[in-house]
Amino acid sequence: MTVATANRPSSRRITKRTTPAYGPGGPDIDVRLVARSIAQAALEVLAGTRPLQQLSRLLDSECYLSLQHRAALTRKHAARTRGNPQPHLSPMVRSVRVCSISEAICEASIVVAEEQRCRAVAMRLERLDGVWQVTVLEIG
Repeated sequence: MTVATANRPSSRRITKRTTPAYGPGGPDIDVRLVARSIAQAALEVLAGTRPLQQLSRLLDSECYLSLQHRAALTRKHAARTRGNPQPHLSPMVRSVRVCSISEAICEASIVVAEEQRCRAVAMRLERLDGVWQVTVLEIG
């Protein structure tokens, strides 16, 4: 038996989305990606493989100065103890968990694996003018 469908209207409508589709977690999907990239970049700054200036728009001034100070101390310590100015090689983000505090504030915990150990990164992100910015950054 064949059914002619040429004249039948489609019951399924195709709609073009202008905003990203979110899963059950709501807009946390975007925050997870932002948190992942910032954590990766922050550890690359500590390793000396990325310039800190690339994070200037993503970190508030206090986080920026704190990361700058820690990167200098990390490089100085690594050069003194191992003779190798590059302390951490190829950090890789393993997992990201995000908790929404409000529509404009989220907190994230990230696990990052390095060559010989895993590290925890915690951050608080706030949406300012449509851009997520880190206001608190803790790297274990």
